[in-house]
Amino acid sequence: MDETRYSDIYARETDSRIRHREFLLQGVEKLTLLNDTFMKIALNDIEACQYVIRILMDDPAIEIVEVRSQYRISKLVSKDAVLDILAEDTQGRVYNLEIQRKTTLDHARRTRRYNAMVDAEYLEKGKEYSEMPEVYVIYISETDIWKTWMTESPVEKYLKGQLTEYNDGQHTIYINAAINDGSPKAALMQYFKTCDPDDMSQGALSRRVHYLKREEGGIEEMCEYSERIFNGGREEERRAMIRSMKKQGIDEETIKKILENLQEEEIVSV
Repeated sequence: MDETRYSDIYARETDSRIRHREFLLQGVEKLTLLNDTFMKIALNDIEACQYVIRILMDDPAIEIVEVRSQYRISKLVSKDAVLDILAEDTQGRVYNLEIQRKTTLDHARRTRRYNAMVDAEYLEKGKEYSEMPEVYVIYISETDIWKTWMTESPVEKYLKGQLTEYNDGQHTIYINAAINDGSPKAALMQYFKTCDPDDMSQGALSRRVHYLKREEGGIEEMCEYSERIFNGGREEERRAMIRSMKKQGIDEETIKKILENLQEEEIVSV
């Protein structure tokens, strides 16, 4: 086993601060709003989030009062849900924005779960069903997952054979970033894909992105976040390396020697 080969992977830990910062800044510059991690930071801001929701809902009067990113809804016996963006307006309506770049998932059941988790979170004990809020799941996809050739595909519900809408307060809207139909929603999605900090065409959203990518306070915020992502990825890489070496029958003492700063309990727990 060539110990040097594994140690070299972590040589960047001792690289110069200047080169490391440049590495982080390059990563920040390439981020777009179709990257869920960047979207969570960019839209964890009331004005930017409000701008996006107003465009996607065709309602310039919406006033957002609360925004949460990476909002975790925990359950004791069922799978937890982590919502990308959860926002509430002055009318008590709730908006869940989700970014989905994969094409192999069951999108319909995924949005069904988002709706159900938000409902369960907002129906407090002692409350009537009529007090449940209107919930909008806005599902933004990088590809045309339903092959509609349309930027927007709202899900509508009707009783069979009837024209009367079945309104249960749950609303799902699919937004397709792959199609440019010339609408304001499509223009917003084009901006999501480029995320050019010098493009100020998207109001409060553009100002937020410019701040995060160009202004000192925002750059520092993004670098700190990128550092956590970088270290998290490095840790996962390290764990994968340990698993590989253990499969090859390498004993724990040798692994510890290769990765000198790895704690013994980490090796045992992998």
